[in-house]
Parts: sequence; structure tokens; C-alpha cells
Amino acid sequence: MKKYGECRMGNGERGISLGLVMALTFAAAVLFVPAFASAKVVTESVTYEHDGTKLEGYFAYDPELRGKRPGIMIVHDWLGLDDYPKMRARQIAELGYVAFAVDIYGAGVRPKNSEEAGKEAGKYRADRALMRARAGAGLARLKRHPKVDPAWTAAIGYCFGGGVVLELARSGADVTGVVSFHGNLDTPNPDDAKKMHAKVLVLHGADDPYVPAEQVKAFEDEMRAAGVDWQLVKYGDAVHAFTRVGAGTDKSKGAAYNERADRRSWQAMRDFFGEIFK
Repeated sequence: MKKYGECRMGNGERGISLGLVMALTFAAAVLFVPAFASAKVVTESVTYEHDGTKLEGYFAYDPELRGKRPGIMIVHDWLGLDDYPKMRARQIAELGYVAFAVDIYGAGVRPKNSEEAGKEAGKYRADRALMRARAGAGLARLKRHPKVDPAWTAAIGYCFGGGVVLELARSGADVTGVVSFHGNLDTPNPDDAKKMHAKVLVLHGADDPYVPAEQVKAFEDEMRAAGVDWQLVKYGDAVHAFTRVGAGTDKSKGAAYNERADRRSWQAMRDFFGEIFK
């Protein structure tokens, strides 16, 4: 039986059992009213490569929209490309964007439990150059989609994925904006923020024990020193994984779903997109 645990700060993550993912993931879809009620979203699974490693991805878009659209890349949490980022891709497609849920780990690499997830996430947290390159490969694939305007893209990520999109921005990637949902904020090279072209939105649980106040302050100092256009929103009474229905509701475990923070952070993301793509 697959349990859901969220990402920890180090490479030796310790699992937290927080309930079944598969049965609850799709329940989150009913929490949001799409911008285009008549949107006819189609999905497409694709393969692409990075440095000889086969990767999998998942596109979602409305084929009836005319002209090229901004493209949004979605980076999974430490469980890999499962149903959750795919669900988010479909929701983003309903907003009128071309969405692409990417694969950082590699084709078929799908952790079955917290221990496996910690090991996989740890590989990339220990090698930020590889993390950035894998994210860059996904961004490049998104930009090649015939319905995407490559000049207008954003990347969003959840937990582990939030840290990934921030590292992508720190690499100097040509991306308009990035959004981190309850993501890791640390980096081994804070000066790399000076390479950032992207606008940054961080959506953070104010009581998240895995991204503590010291890490948040270090991130703020990093952004100020680099002169980045950044925002950080803290949600009261929210801990880690506050957008994941499958995380349960027991805050004492450090990771738990919070409906208000989920709803408010989604709206904050929409407002951010409306600003950067206007």
C-alpha cells in the first residue's frame, strides 16, 4: 500500500505516512472553478531526453484555442510524475495555457514509498547542476510545442519541484516567471540569483517545519542581494504539502492539506500569471 510522505530538507529524508494518495488526489480537482467552463482539454504523453536519459512528460491544452499561448511547466514533488502533477496540468490547461508536467527522475522511475522518494530527490538536491539541467530539458520541450509561444513561459513546482523551479531560475534560464508551492528555498550558491531573469512567487506554509524561518530569511536575503522581482506569501496555519489532498490533515506530522491555503495559493498563481503575461 502506497503511503504519501513529503520532502524533507536533507538527502536522507525520513518518511511521514500521511494517507493514500491515489484515492484522494483527484478530489482536489473539484476545489477550483476553471476560467473556461467550456474548455475541451486534451492530454498527450510524450517522451524526451536529457544527456541520454529517457524522460516522460504529459501535455494538457485546449486544441480549440487559436494562436500560440504561454506555456506552463509543472515539476512534480518527490514522488515523481504521478497523477498529482498531471491533474494540475489539466487544471492549468483549463485556464487557457499549454501545460506540461515534466519528469526529473527518468522514465519509469516512480518511487513507491517515502524511503525511495527520499533517495531519488536526494540525488538531485545533492547535484544542483543536474537538477537544473533536467528542468531545462523539460522547459526546452515545452517551448517546442506548436501551440506554445516560447517567449512566454513559466514554471511551477510542488515541494521538491518548488526547489527545482527556483534552481532553474537561478541558472539564468529564459523563463518569464516561476512559482514555488511549499518548496525548498535553500541553494548552495546564493550568488547565482544574480543570473535570474524570471519573476519569482513563493507560496509558503507559515508553520512549515521542513522549510524553517532561517531558510526563509536566507532566501529573502538572497533575493534582495540579487535585485530579483520576487514575492513571498505565507499562509497561516499551513504546514508542508498544503496543496496535496493526499497529505491528510494532521499538522503534527509536519505535512498536511489545508483547503484555504490551497485555494488562496492557486488564486495567487493565477494573479501572478495575469501580471507576467499581460
